[in-house]
Amino acid sequence: MHVTESHKSHRAGWLRAAVLGANDGILSVAGLVIGVAAANSSRATLVTAGLAGLVAGAMSMAVGEYISVSSQRDAEQADLRIEAEAIAENRRGEMRELAKIYEERGVEPGLARLVADQLMAHDAIGAHARDELGFSDITGARPLQASLASVSAFSVAALVPLLAVTLAGKSLRIAVTAAVTLGALVALGALGAQLGGAPRTRAALRVVTLSAASMLLTYGIGRLVGATV
Repeated sequence: MHVTESHKSHRAGWLRAAVLGANDGILSVAGLVIGVAAANSSRATLVTAGLAGLVAGAMSMAVGEYISVSSQRDAEQADLRIEAEAIAENRRGEMRELAKIYEERGVEPGLARLVADQLMAHDAIGAHARDELGFSDITGARPLQASLASVSAFSVAALVPLLAVTLAGKSLRIAVTAAVTLGALVALGALGAQLGGAPRTRAALRVVTLSAASMLLTYGIGRLVGATV
């Protein structure tokens, strides 16, 4: 009986962007409002700063992801054009190159040449893209998907510290926001690890440690400046 495995790598494109967006949304807005709260600002100022951080951060993530992943896609397409030109100019040499790759992976030389010949007859550029360049449909750059995943995750996640600092009493704003933020980051780290098939405890600990250091830094800056924004 054939057993169908449950793989995780097909999620790589949107999962990376979503986790990055959510983590940035929680941490950047939390750091912003904690820093402002440490300077003894009013609730209205905190809400304004938090909303401004949410909108600006979401737009930055959307544009940044789209541009960066588009650059990756452009590089991939440039490599494919180079490979197509090489195949057109020296098909036999490219076939030998492909066969050599298979030999280095353990295929017997005669069989490697046969496989290379048949794969190039079927889809020469696709064979070289996959086995020489390491490109695949799963890992290919998708700018729009990455941009949408990032901005959506950022926007939703940024609401967590914003609501926490808004709803908490003045004397508890910083403590409540920090606690809620760390809790959300633990959940995010565990969820990201679960979706990616990684150990949840290690991922959560990594996120919390680095994020706590970041919030302490912004709190310290707010206390040091001590000015009303």
